[in-house]
Amino acid sequence: MKKIDEYQGKKVLVMGFGISGINAAHLLVKLGANVTANDKATPKNNDIVDDLEADGIKVITGDNPISLANEGFDVVVKNPGIPYDNPLVAAFVKQETPIITEAELGWQIFDGHLVSVTGSNGKTTTTTLTQLMIAENAKHQVKYAGNIGISFSKIAEDLGPDDTLVTELSSFQLLGAPTIHPHIAIITNIFSNHLDYHKTRENYINAKLNITRNQTKDDFLVINWDRDEWQKIAQRSQATIVPFSRLNKSHEGSYVEDGMIYWRGQEVMPTKDIRLIGPQNVENALAAIAAAKLSGVTNDAIKKVLTTFSGVRHRLQYVMEYQERLFYNDSKSTDIEATEVALQGFDRPVILLAGGLDRGYTFERLVPYFKKHVKAMIVFGECKDKMKGAGNQAGVPVIESENAITAVPEAWKLSEPGDVILLSPANASWDQFPSFEVRGDKFIEAVEELTGKKEQ
Repeated sequence: MKKIDEYQGKKVLVMGFGISGINAAHLLVKLGANVTANDKATPKNNDIVDDLEADGIKVITGDNPISLANEGFDVVVKNPGIPYDNPLVAAFVKQETPIITEAELGWQIFDGHLVSVTGSNGKTTTTTLTQLMIAENAKHQVKYAGNIGISFSKIAEDLGPDDTLVTELSSFQLLGAPTIHPHIAIITNIFSNHLDYHKTRENYINAKLNITRNQTKDDFLVINWDRDEWQKIAQRSQATIVPFSRLNKSHEGSYVEDGMIYWRGQEVMPTKDIRLIGPQNVENALAAIAAAKLSGVTNDAIKKVLTTFSGVRHRLQYVMEYQERLFYNDSKSTDIEATEVALQGFDRPVILLAGGLDRGYTFERLVPYFKKHVKAMIVFGECKDKMKGAGNQAGVPVIESENAITAVPEAWKLSEPGDVILLSPANASWDQFPSFEVRGDKFIEAVEELTGKKEQ
């Protein structure tokens, strides 16, 4: 941990009691700040408040009182999910009070080698693969943190100058991380996500580009080269560009040619040996390989990781095989693009479980994928009628169910040996579940109940 005095004697407000917010509050006390912690909700677990107060932190819960804007805070550390049009946040913006996220605080105290990953899809898998690859050859600590569910600042506290940290960073986190400066930055892809938060696609892209904003020619931006738009986005960085591509050969980075992965013209391994399924996971592997090779990782270490790693939970996760049916949990597929790439990963008939929060989307884009890959569909949630309409358009049998749990036995009744039963909802979970993680966990529990087996 780097010793800094930036917060010594400063008055700091921490907004949000998530894992990152709680860790940030305690860290700020160590850094000499006078800390107030605020959450709009009242925690069900009193231990959270007790622990904060025991550290000398003033705690305010049950509201974001606008009066806090008049208390002279020097800095606000905001939970990334709190929008900037929140009345209290908007008041601080108007006052030009610095507003940062915990990722910025983590960067300020980090004293090692930083690799950071962002993108619309594939962030967690790429982050995990990158950390595993670098760790295979490392003589020092290699950890991961960030949007992957582990506090950046908490891990950064325990790392020294020779250690490496691989961080997954969302657009929400990056928007409040003005000085972050990874030596290697990865952009997996950029689609049109979170426009309810960012308002415009350009705002969303600009937030993502904060990952490379402070990089120089001595740093590296690893970026997907499979779309013209992403190639143009790369031109906005001052870093040395390292492309990765499943579709376009580029000797400056990692790419696929005739079923073989190459790094700058040298063979690494066949794509068929990657344990993760689907073209999106080839792309994730290519991104991780580029970062790993830039970090001095050997081909043998890369092969070891890619031939054994079976996936991140809820992200096209293999659950089990039962009576010659394969079960996959892809609850993280909360948009159309993610379900498109999931379906392309299978060469077996798929019984698709899909549906969820109605955000006003229609699903005609999925019709060609339904025609090619889907044997039958079980639909649920607010948008089930729209999803059913797309299935009918594709000529696929569709039945309705209550949710992702009740859909499991329905899918089993429709299945035959050789089929894949896939939860890939193409929609957010919030109409029926508090998060995609809970939705995926409940799906797995339903599969375990059906089969009498535990996930593998």
